[in-house]
Amino acid sequence: MTNGLETALSMTYAWIKAGHVIFVIFWIAGLFMLPRYYIYHQESAPGSAEEGRWIDRERKLRNIIITPAMILVWVFGLTLAWITDAFHQGWFIAKFLMVLGLSGYHGWMVGYGRKLARGERPVSGRALRMMNEIPGLAVVIIVILVIVRPF
Repeated sequence: MTNGLETALSMTYAWIKAGHVIFVIFWIAGLFMLPRYYIYHQESAPGSAEEGRWIDRERKLRNIIITPAMILVWVFGLTLAWITDAFHQGWFIAKFLMVLGLSGYHGWMVGYGRKLARGERPVSGRALRMMNEIPGLAVVIIVILVIVRPF
C-alpha cells in the first residue's frame, strides 16, 4: 500500500512542486501587502468609514488569500519533503525553520489585524514599515537554501 502511494506521489511530483511554488507566491505577496494595509489603516481616523473599509480589506486579504495560501504551502511543502526524503538534509532543516518563523510572523500579523479592528494601535507605522521587510529577507534566505543548498 505504501509503495503504491509513494509511486502515485512520485508521478505527480512536478504538479505538487508547481502547487507549492504557486501558493508560496500568493502567500508572500499577501505578506508584503498586509503590513502596508495596516500602515494605511493606522493613518485613517478611528471610527471613520475609511477605517471600516481597511478592516474589511485586511480581513478579506487574510481570510481569502493569505491564510489559505499558507496552509497549502505547508501541505504541498511537507508532501514534497516526504517524497524526496528531505527531512535529513541540512538545507531543508534550515528552510523548514525559516518557514516556521515566517508562519509565526503570519500569525502575529493576523493577531495585529484583529487588534486594529478593535481600535488598538500598539505598533507605530515606522515599526510596521520595518516589519514589512521580514518576508523579503525570509524569501532571500529560503531561495538560497533551496537553489544553492549550501549544506
